[in-house]
Amino acid sequence: MTENQMKNGKSAAKTADVQPGDEDLLLRIDGSQPLSLEAAAAVNAVCDTAEDRGGRGKVIVQVSGAPTGNWAGDLTVSQVSKWERALRRLERLPASTLAVADGDCGGIALDALLATDYRIATGTVRLTVPVGDGATWPGMALYRLAQHGSGAAAIRRAVLFGTPIGVADALALHLVDELADDLDSALANASLRAGAVPGTELAIRRQLMLDAATTSFEEALGVHLAACDRALRRASVGAAS
Repeated sequence: MTENQMKNGKSAAKTADVQPGDEDLLLRIDGSQPLSLEAAAAVNAVCDTAEDRGGRGKVIVQVSGAPTGNWAGDLTVSQVSKWERALRRLERLPASTLAVADGDCGGIALDALLATDYRIATGTVRLTVPVGDGATWPGMALYRLAQHGSGAAAIRRAVLFGTPIGVADALALHLVDELADDLDSALANASLRAGAVPGTELAIRRQLMLDAATTSFEEALGVHLAACDRALRRASVGAAS
């Protein structure tokens, strides 16, 4: 993927394609477009392919754009539920997910960004919670933002008032992992790091991390021991071969 592809990839969230010449999957999300069944279908299509590959390759998610006007006027709860379930699949994939963000990111772009493992942003990034009918949109982006620290002033202002989170605050709050002028180099380096852990093993460790916030030590111990046993068995097989 090139930086020009990032700048030009601003079609609605209906593009889910495999880039020729490698195993990575590319998903483009345009946050200026309203949440739709087509957007959910695009995410599910990428997840289907990633799951079929059994953890080979990575999923690269390009996000930009933020909604304006009465963007939620025609939505139904059923549509929102399908979108949130698609994002949950993305969040649990047996593959690493890398996001590249540019400019204002709100609506479905913010949703997708927060569901990825590693997030690269340009210096122009602003994360925005959409405002409509006098209030911020109460989607799961609020939940994911709050997990990073509901007491942080920038997150509190974004959730309650729709105040954009600037790139400096986004980096400080770990909403993005890296700022980059050269997106190609940053993505290549991140891909090398992400490729060091097989996707299926990454998914296990990701889930252990996500569950830690809501699971007691006693409940978590058995699951972690099972993961340790799996790791020891893999190491034993590797040593014997």
